[in-house]
Amino acid sequence: MTRLLAYTDGACSGNPGPGGWGALLIAKDGEQVLKERELKGGEAQTTNNRMELLAAIHALEALGRRSAITVVTDSTYVKNGVTGWIHGWKKNGWKTSAKKPVKNDDLWKRLDAAQAAHDVTWEWVKGHAGHPENERADELARAGMAPFKKG
Repeated sequence: MTRLLAYTDGACSGNPGPGGWGALLIAKDGEQVLKERELKGGEAQTTNNRMELLAAIHALEALGRRSAITVVTDSTYVKNGVTGWIHGWKKNGWKTSAKKPVKNDDLWKRLDAAQAAHDVTWEWVKGHAGHPENERADELARAGMAPFKKG
């Protein structure tokens, strides 16, 4: 049975500052890799959290049809937000429990729509801990940031 995974990561040089996002999509049959696809991009002035969100968004938006996919992120912000906090934010009209506007609500809304189009399982992995696919996603994020860094 084919299993689809997306390893996502964001990076920022300064926060805010130039940033990048990366996603590694892998189709597997058991342990055999059938296909891989790398995605990356960046912005001149952004934050790490926005880049983490964009990595997940682009991974999901890249899928051509409804799919079962596991998104693996090293961002507790993304994982906790999309599996927990977002439900309250939507119920409260995109306000936090303190009645303040949700930061990055434009991207949270986009992520909510992107995940609604698929059957998504979210997993967290510790970043910079030698996990090969997470390290590749980090490399993609840094490559996505590179054109926006000065010097």
